[in-house]
Amino acid sequence: MPQSLTKIYLHIVFSTKHRQPLIDDKIKDALHEYLGGICRQLECTPIQIGGYYDHVHILCNLSKKITVIKLLEEVKKGSSKWVKTKGDDYGGFYWQDGYGAFSVSQLELEAITEYIRNQHKHHDKQTYQDECRALFKKYNIEYDEKYVWD
Repeated sequence: MPQSLTKIYLHIVFSTKHRQPLIDDKIKDALHEYLGGICRQLECTPIQIGGYYDHVHILCNLSKKITVIKLLEEVKKGSSKWVKTKGDDYGGFYWQDGYGAFSVSQLELEAITEYIRNQHKHHDKQTYQDECRALFKKYNIEYDEKYVWD
């Protein structure tokens, strides 16, 4: 095939360092927009971005020109620097080192989009750690609790 064609949907999840609740209502919407802008710059079309006070979810189409690790490096680095410019309350803002990235089928897009939109409602009942454990189970990912949380 003389042309490279891809359609890879990713559901990405990562938290603030030590799950600090630093994504407050003052910056939440702007942060989600900023994350989407970084994704667009990297040709990874965002479908839905959302989260809770201590983490974010990104549903996007992965560009054929970038690896998952490079996408996450750019998203985290750029957004962390941006958050720190938003005032003294955010001077200690950092993302956790790791992330979860799950490939999803086109058939799941609507359900995952809705799931991300309803994060605040969802997290009235479930912690970030329990949410991640459920995702690991859903996607059959083996993990060691000692190395997942930072």
